[in-house]
Amino acid sequence: MQQEYKLGQMEALLFAAGEPLGVPQLAELLGLNKPQTWELLGLLQEEYNTDKRGLELREVAEGWQLCTKACHHEAILQLANTQELKLSNASMETLAIIAYRQPVTRAEMEAIRGVKVDGVVNTLLEWELIAEAGRKETAGRPILYKTTKRFLEVFGLKTLKDLPAMPDILAEDAARHPQQLSLLDIEEDDEGEETIAEKKDTVSDKE
Repeated sequence: MQQEYKLGQMEALLFAAGEPLGVPQLAELLGLNKPQTWELLGLLQEEYNTDKRGLELREVAEGWQLCTKACHHEAILQLANTQELKLSNASMETLAIIAYRQPVTRAEMEAIRGVKVDGVVNTLLEWELIAEAGRKETAGRPILYKTTKRFLEVFGLKTLKDLPAMPDILAEDAARHPQQLSLLDIEEDDEGEETIAEKKDTVSDKE
């Protein structure tokens, strides 16, 4: 085993995953047995434990994940506060699904959108618009996701009850055409803005 190479492979996998990876999965991906995988995890953890590194290898939910160190939290918050929030259409669509269907798993999001959502979910997690909400009690116990306080702040909502009601016809259309689902397409009944009823008529006209 080329230990240094495998160590780099493990680091790359943990970075790209965006969620905890268990030892069995890491061992399979790396082509190693479990004792070899545990040995590499120990070595990688030691490397990240030095003060010069901004990340740490943390055991989370029966898996391992690369996370930023708590001592750098303020710097990360400053970065988030100085960056303009720009979300792609795919991010907005996924965020809308989470907002209206939470708590929801990645598989459930993908069933609605019809495409993989791993990259989008990771982006929403980085922006702190969503957070993990435990695990669903089904096979594999997939991670559930929910919106956060920052989500409410960004969209000017006092509580989730202030979200515009999603009519059945929009829910049905979202299932058929997930790319059309967007929080920006559903506005509250204010002066000069399109109402839910008008939006319903618009969707009906497209059928």
